[in-house]
Amino acid sequence: MSRSQLVAEHLPLLRRYSRALTGNQAAGDAYVGAMLEALLQDQSLLDERLGPRAGLFRLFTQIWNSVAINEQSEVVPSLTPSERRLSNITPLPRQAFLLLSLEGFSEEEVAFILGVDVGEVRKLADAAGHEMAAEIATDVLIIEDETFIAMDLESLVKNLGHNVIGVARTHTDAVALAKTKTPGLILADIQLADGSSGLDAVNELLRVFEVPVVFITAYPERFLTGERPEPAFLISKPFQPAMVSAVASQALFFQRNSRNRSPRVAAS
Repeated sequence: MSRSQLVAEHLPLLRRYSRALTGNQAAGDAYVGAMLEALLQDQSLLDERLGPRAGLFRLFTQIWNSVAINEQSEVVPSLTPSERRLSNITPLPRQAFLLLSLEGFSEEEVAFILGVDVGEVRKLADAAGHEMAAEIATDVLIIEDETFIAMDLESLVKNLGHNVIGVARTHTDAVALAKTKTPGLILADIQLADGSSGLDAVNELLRVFEVPVVFITAYPERFLTGERPEPAFLISKPFQPAMVSAVASQALFFQRNSRNRSPRVAAS
């Protein structure tokens, strides 16, 4: 497999990670673009000691941690001043936690990616865990048509200290439940069994109120192309509890710290 094929294979999940860090599709994809430009100029930048995927994430992290995010930044021109400030305050513990929980890297791989030792990775992940445990509890709407997955999600978010206002199996159910109580977070499957769309349901709700949304899908690569408006926060099926916790906390973090995000997160 050629170098370009290896990069293309791992690019969708790198986009997912970058979007989770920035809380924004355009900003996340812009950072990935900056990394690709650096790689095109010098292919020796890719360190593949622990494999090409870890090498790409390591190079991305070097770009992320070295870029001066300020009003004059030319590397990511699509960022608003608000988004630049938000990106700048994303701490190293959050990076470690997302690499472990969202992307499923081992502690050794995360140490390689972040340029620290394994002991430091554990400290960073522990610090992130304490930070996320302090998140303000919120009301969660679950849009999921598979009974057992819905039960798992409901149990998980309750254990995280949140309140579940209801589980919707269809687009119509989701809109009806949201009218009874406005959620502070939505966890939504993208494709529902009756043929309706979780994306459509969420976009209809976002025309009425603003709320962070985490999408769950068995086919994440379809929504990580960068070719159209796509979800900023995306979880793959099957998921691990730590993955849901990490991404939900990140979504809530950006919601509390930014009032300038676009209310539409995806297109139907």
